[in-house]
Amino acid sequence: MAELTYEITETLGVLSENAKGWTKELNLISWNGREPKYDIREWSPDHTRMGKGVTLTNEEFDMLKAIINGEITDDDEEGIM
Repeated sequence: MAELTYEITETLGVLSENAKGWTKELNLISWNGREPKYDIREWSPDHTRMGKGVTLTNEEFDMLKAIINGEITDDDEEGIM
């Protein structure tokens, strides 16, 4: 299995912190040297370990923002990719 490399290029915000100090964060992360993507996942306090998360392209992130802001609903055809 190939080694996974990552670089947090920008920390956009901490969403929550649990009792053990792990934080759920929204970051821009470059995976294996590729273009950074939006990423939501839990991180250990020193960022050496991570939990499962979700990675979004710019387009997916924009769609998520539009849905959260109520700009797109289930009935909108624009929201269908």
